[in-house]
Amino acid sequence: MSALTRNNVSVRGSGKRPIMFAHGFGCDQNMWRFVAPEFENDFRIVLFDHVGAGGSDLSAYSRDKYAHLSGYAQDVLDICDELDLEDVTFVGHSVSSMIGALAAKQRPELFANLVMVGPSPRYINDDGYVGGFAAEQIEELLAFLDSNHMGWSQAMAPTIMGNSERPELGEELTNSFCRTDPEIAKHFARTTFTSDNRADLDGLTTRTLILQCSEDVIAPQEVGEYVHAKIPNSQLVVLKATGHCPNLSAPAETIKAIRAFV
Repeated sequence: MSALTRNNVSVRGSGKRPIMFAHGFGCDQNMWRFVAPEFENDFRIVLFDHVGAGGSDLSAYSRDKYAHLSGYAQDVLDICDELDLEDVTFVGHSVSSMIGALAAKQRPELFANLVMVGPSPRYINDDGYVGGFAAEQIEELLAFLDSNHMGWSQAMAPTIMGNSERPELGEELTNSFCRTDPEIAKHFARTTFTSDNRADLDGLTTRTLILQCSEDVIAPQEVGEYVHAKIPNSQLVVLKATGHCPNLSAPAETIKAIRAFV
């Protein structure tokens, strides 16, 4: 199957340099609708859905392949190859930050820049490392999702989004979570929240921008600082935006930061 079909790839824009936008858990390419159009005059925009999300081909979902983030990274590389892309700027939100890092680590010649929006190489605290969650909290979160996908979505999405004074943002994320196939959501959540990609940051040479929200319950500032310290050729920008989805809650600030970098 063509990666362009499998991942519901859409290409637009009049520029020559490619910029690829990758969504986070429970979302799809529509989450970039306030950001991506601002780059259409200068870039070739590549949008896609991870397998299991949005308009992707659900028949391509493999529990073995997608038990590790490397399966998603391979899809990114497949898309790049089919579109014959080079000097790619990869913009990854949340878990897609690490997916982009894995892709760039495997094929560094393809990528000019990485932009990580709310990255976390490990969500679980460890000795000397603050990920934001105790192991027991993650297991409770996953058990809740396993038992009640709809209830989990309604409870977690507004918390992840933050910006409680703008409830419509939490509602949008809730609806996005609820549209995801429950079994795929459970599997992707376990892959995401139990992953440990700290070692994969070692030796990453791609020029990298880390966008850290000032208040983020999913990826606290200590995590952004850790990623910055691990990647030599990186810049850390702390946004005024709060929550975990500045592409929705603060698109103008997100666009400005990306533009200044690329």
